[in-house]
Amino acid sequence: MEVRKLSISWQFLIVLVLILQILSALDFDPYRVLGVSRTASQADIKKAYKKLAREWHPDKNKDPGAEDKFIQISKAYEILSNEEKRSNYDQYGDAGESQGFQKQQQQREYRFRHFHENFYFDESFFHFPFNSERRDSIDEKYLLHFSHYVNEVVPDSFKKPYLIKITSDWCFSCIHIEPVWKEVVQELEGLGVGIGVVHAGYERRLAHHLGAHSTPSILGIINGKVSFFHNAVVQENLRQFVESLLPGNLVEKVTNKNYVRFLSGWQQENKPHVLLFDQIPTVPLLYKLIAFAHKDYLSFGYVYVGLRGAEEMTRLYNIHFHTPSLLIFKEHINKPADILQGRGMKKQVIDDFIAQNKYLLAARLTSQKLFHELCPVKRSHRQRKYCVVLLTAEASKLSKPFEAFLSFALANTQDIVRFVHVYSSRQQEFANTLLPDGEAFQGKSAVSILERRNTAGRVVYKTLEDPWTGSETDKFILLGYIDQLRKDPALLSSEAVLPDLNDELAPVFLLRWIYSASDYISDCWDGLFHSNWREMMPLLSLIFSALFILFGTVIVQAFSDSNDERESNPPDKEEAHEKAGKTEPSFTKENTSKIPKKGFVEVTELTDVTYTSNLVRLRPGHMNVVLILSNSTKNSLLQKFALEVYTFTGSNCLHFSFLSLDKHREWLEYLLEFAQDAAPIPNQYDKHFMERDYTGYVLALNGHKKYFCLFKPQKTVEEEEALGSCSDLDSSLHLSESRGKSSSGLGSRPIKGKLSKLSLWMERLLEGSLQRFYIPSWPELD
Repeated sequence: MEVRKLSISWQFLIVLVLILQILSALDFDPYRVLGVSRTASQADIKKAYKKLAREWHPDKNKDPGAEDKFIQISKAYEILSNEEKRSNYDQYGDAGESQGFQKQQQQREYRFRHFHENFYFDESFFHFPFNSERRDSIDEKYLLHFSHYVNEVVPDSFKKPYLIKITSDWCFSCIHIEPVWKEVVQELEGLGVGIGVVHAGYERRLAHHLGAHSTPSILGIINGKVSFFHNAVVQENLRQFVESLLPGNLVEKVTNKNYVRFLSGWQQENKPHVLLFDQIPTVPLLYKLIAFAHKDYLSFGYVYVGLRGAEEMTRLYNIHFHTPSLLIFKEHINKPADILQGRGMKKQVIDDFIAQNKYLLAARLTSQKLFHELCPVKRSHRQRKYCVVLLTAEASKLSKPFEAFLSFALANTQDIVRFVHVYSSRQQEFANTLLPDGEAFQGKSAVSILERRNTAGRVVYKTLEDPWTGSETDKFILLGYIDQLRKDPALLSSEAVLPDLNDELAPVFLLRWIYSASDYISDCWDGLFHSNWREMMPLLSLIFSALFILFGTVIVQAFSDSNDERESNPPDKEEAHEKAGKTEPSFTKENTSKIPKKGFVEVTELTDVTYTSNLVRLRPGHMNVVLILSNSTKNSLLQKFALEVYTFTGSNCLHFSFLSLDKHREWLEYLLEFAQDAAPIPNQYDKHFMERDYTGYVLALNGHKKYFCLFKPQKTVEEEEALGSCSDLDSSLHLSESRGKSSSGLGSRPIKGKLSKLSLWMERLLEGSLQRFYIPSWPELD
């Protein structure tokens, strides 16, 4: 007994190992193993293989899983390097020796049956019917491939909705919903709904394109738009899901109060109107699907005969209460053009009935497409089609000429003749081509008989000599021409090339934009609650990034403005600035306008807050002209600096700033080390070396290209006398023994004289003739 239990446990372990091997084989993706895209060339594949094989070779890599990894890499390269195997994998998800879907499916079934027989499995082991032959026979005729979906299903979804199931092998939930799916398919396919099945194992590209990341998934497609089903898989929920895909305004509820308005809409819409009389309070799904399929040619309405107030219509049109009736109205609203009655009307019968009445008796040519359908190009002498065209003026009510033309069309309906009319005011070029020259037809109606010879617009035609008034004489003449055409087609002696018709019913651009925006918003709203979060992550990431950037910009800007105001305008200096502004050009950073005003220069202080934006990340082609000053020389130097650079403030590429020497001396001396003879070599015997005066220096900083130009202040007469026989370089640096002594001994006038030649230097800066000093990177401003 113990031996028997032991053998059973070993069998169970072997079964688990085989299942894991099968699942790992299904998950094997050669593109992922080599780390290349599906569009990679053979050169890229070979390069990736060599790199990975060298890295994971068992002789060089001592990792325990290196051998398995190397086998996977070799297998992946074997598949992708062979064009035939690669094509099979891209198309069917498998690169075996089989050449098609059916052969691969048979091999999988054989392997599973062999595995089933060896270990004596019963279908009740997992309580699911693992008969793949029976399961696949249900979905086999509905299988979709990527090209079939793109070329057939998507265009066809503009005429009927599609219900598509995403399934795969070893999907227990897929097996569970099979009975419900089979019943739904049998019901909805008979109503006109398209059915499709996508096998995610063989059509990974299509499943990914549809956005299906799990199996089973059920989705609907209408007008090329994909919508996912999210409720319990029962027949009623799937039926309601298909009904929810259809537009809500397909069928209008018609009663005694609005039936006259509904049927009179043929003149504006240029369509016949269909009315279904039935006892069901809600509009049948079959009728909605038919309305969606023919929405471009007819307008549909529904009458619930059990509703109070419907007696007038049922009595007027002689409707049988217990039998569904389908009525088509054209130009006459008091009498239907055709009637179809009967219980249990099939879709094919209704489609044929509507196809025979999809145009009005004398339809208006509102587009070039409709002109091609009503007046087709002849293919042979036996297939001649003639169009009798009434060129008339637009009117709110039916005019007498049009009513006469309409009655003539009703009495002379023939297979070779089609009656149409055109509003001359809306299609002027078309009408002028058919009307003869002269004033006889101005403001009056005319009738032309034409035959199209090619799709380029060439026609042969004949226009009645007199204007059309609708008299009996006009009808007799027109009837004679039509009878003569049967015997002598040469009656149409005039030739012309007609211009394309304007699309009168096309929505304007604003409406099209509103419709597109509403569709996009509805898609986002639906995806926010139902779609896979992987699909919503790009949109959510974009929204949160925009909010973060906006919020961060506002906070940083507010902090920067408040900080700069405190630093540049201390309380004890405000009065001095106001007094100086009366006699000298003012400077402030609160005004952000780049257009120079009279006596105004915008000068900002270079601080750790503005350093990055005003220098490090300065836009290409822009430069920041920085004045070096101290607290004691701030007012006088800024006033002189504003006067010197005022004429250059019209350039949008120049920015003006000042740097406090008391705060950032180390930064300046580091920068001057890259300028020849600008910064002296430190001398340990010079006790004033750390107090050297750089006030009046001006630096033009190019943040993008990492270079600067240097302006050194000029010597004045007072400075030469004070400094004696110092060298030129020392005279510019040893202005005094200390910064305090410099400002008090020389006075404000000599300090202003330091910038006396700054305007000439600025001209050379704009010319590009100044020497440039390059640095590896901008240092931190501490």
